[in-house]
Amino acid sequence: MSIQVNQLTKIYGKQKAVDNISFKVQPGDILGFLGPNGAGKSTTMKIATGYIPPTAGEVKVAGFDVVKEARAVRENIGYLPEHNPLYLDMYVHEYLGFIAGLHGIKGSKKKQRIAEMISLCGLTVEQNKQIGMLSKGYRQRVGLAQALIHDPKVLILDEPTTGLDPNQLAEIRKLIKEISKDKTVILSTHIMQEVKALCNRVIIINRGEIVANDTVERLTAGRSALLKVEFQNEVSRKELESLPGIQELKGNGANYTIKAKKDLREQFFKFAAEKGWVILSMQLEEQNLEEIFHQLTNTQSVGNL
Repeated sequence: MSIQVNQLTKIYGKQKAVDNISFKVQPGDILGFLGPNGAGKSTTMKIATGYIPPTAGEVKVAGFDVVKEARAVRENIGYLPEHNPLYLDMYVHEYLGFIAGLHGIKGSKKKQRIAEMISLCGLTVEQNKQIGMLSKGYRQRVGLAQALIHDPKVLILDEPTTGLDPNQLAEIRKLIKEISKDKTVILSTHIMQEVKALCNRVIIINRGEIVANDTVERLTAGRSALLKVEFQNEVSRKELESLPGIQELKGNGANYTIKAKKDLREQFFKFAAEKGWVILSMQLEEQNLEEIFHQLTNTQSVGNL
C-alpha cells in the first residue's frame, strides 16, 4: 500500500480542519483529491508529507509512519505545494543540483538524475536559464523535477496546473501521465476536466469529512439524467407524467425536460410513437463530475485550510 490514512484528525484551536477520515491509495493510482476551499485538502496533504503533525490518527507512506518515521517518509515522497517554492535567482540546472544534494545524491548519480529530470520534464532548452526568467508553465516543470529527483514512490501535487494556459495545461497533464506509470500520485485540483483527463480514482472532502471515494465512472453512474425533448406539436403533460421512471417533469406545450434515474430515450421514443407524437429533437444530459461535486459540497466554506 502506497498511502494509508487511518482515522486522521487535525484541529486548529476550536476548528476541526480534518475530521476522522480514512482512505487508502494503491501503487499506480492517480487519485484526484477534491474539495472546496477550507475542506481540509491541503491540511491532509501537509500531514501526509510530514510538514505538519496530526492531532489524532495515523498516516503511512510506503509503509512508514509520517510521525515516527518522518525521514523515511521524506525519502519516499515527492511534494509540489500549491505555491511552488523555487529560488528564482538560481539557474535550473543549479537548483536541481542543490535539491539533489539535500537528498544526499552525490557524484555521478547526481549528474545522472539531474540529466534525467531535465529530459523527463522538458527542460533541456531552459536548463541554463534563471528560474525567475521562466514562464509559469516551465516553473511548474522545475517544481515537478525537484519533487522527482530522488525517485520517490509517492508524488503529491497540490494544484499543479493553476494559472496555466491551455497549451501549458496539456503539457503538464502529459508529463503527470508519464510520471504516474511507476508511481502513486495524489493530485489536488479544482479543475474537473483535470480529474477526468488524469485520475482513475476520486476522493471528495467537505468540511473535513470524506463525502465520496470511488472511481470517476462509478461516481457518475446511477446519477440522475436529464432528457430534453422537443415535439412537433403540443402534447399532453398528463400523459407524459404516466411514463414509468420519471422523477421530475418540467415544461409544457411542445418542450419538456425530464429528470430520471436512467436513460429513458428508447422507452420514451416507443411511448411517443404509440401516441403518434412527432419528436423533433431529443437530447440526453447526464450529470457530470462538476455537478456531483457541487451537490456533495454545497455548504459554506470555513476558510482556506
